[in-house]
Amino acid sequence: MNDAVVPVLQASQLVKCYEEGPNELEVLRGVDLTVQKGDILAIIGASGSGKSTLLNLLGGLDFATRGKVMIAGNDLSTLNDRGTGRLRNRYLGFVYQFHHLLPEFTALENVAMPLLIRGDKPAECQAKAAALLEKVGLGHRQRHKPSALSGGERQRVAIARALVTEPALVMADEPTGNLDERTAEQVQALMLELNESLDTAFMIVTHDREFAARCPQQYELHDGLLNRL
Repeated sequence: MNDAVVPVLQASQLVKCYEEGPNELEVLRGVDLTVQKGDILAIIGASGSGKSTLLNLLGGLDFATRGKVMIAGNDLSTLNDRGTGRLRNRYLGFVYQFHHLLPEFTALENVAMPLLIRGDKPAECQAKAAALLEKVGLGHRQRHKPSALSGGERQRVAIARALVTEPALVMADEPTGNLDERTAEQVQALMLELNESLDTAFMIVTHDREFAARCPQQYELHDGLLNRL
C-alpha cells in the first residue's frame, strides 16, 4: 500500500488509565479515529476531559494502556524511542498553546531547527525555513528573535516550524488559546488556508467552539469517548 491510500493516522480502541492510589482512573476508554491526507478536524471537550492526553497518544509522545495507533501504516507499539522519533519527524508537526520557540535563535533558525536535527544540509534548511516564513506572512521578520515578535507572530513562527518538514499531519493543542481574539482569528484563518493550499491534514484540539465549527470535521471528547458531531 502507498501513502496515498494509507490513512495518515488511525487509532483503534485507545484506552488510557492512570493509577490513583488503590484505584485506576480511566481517562480514555475506547477511542477510534481515522485521519486521511488533507483532512482538517477539531476536537473539543471540557477541561480535564483528556484532550491533551489523546493528542499525546496519537503523536507518539505517550503510550496507550490498550489499543493501537498507526501513523502512515506504522504501528507505534512496534517501534523503539528512536524509531518513533524518526516517524514523528517525517510525518507529524506539532503546535502548542505556548510557542516553545528557542529564545536565543532567530525566527529563521527556529523554523529550520527540525530539518537541522534531521541532518539536512544547512543551506537547504535555511531556504525551506525562509519559504515557510514567507508563506505565513513573516518573510520580513525572519531575522528577529522571539522577544522582538508579537504573540501572533510567535505562533506563526511555531506553525511554520511545524510545517517545515512537510508533515502529513499537524497536531495543534489549543494553538490560539494564549492569543487575543483578533490575533486568534488571524491564526485560525492561517491554519485553514494552509490546510487547503498545502493539502496537509490538521488536527486541532481547542476549547473555542466557533473555531471548531469552521472545521469540516468536529469531534467531542466526553466521558472518555470521542464522538463525531
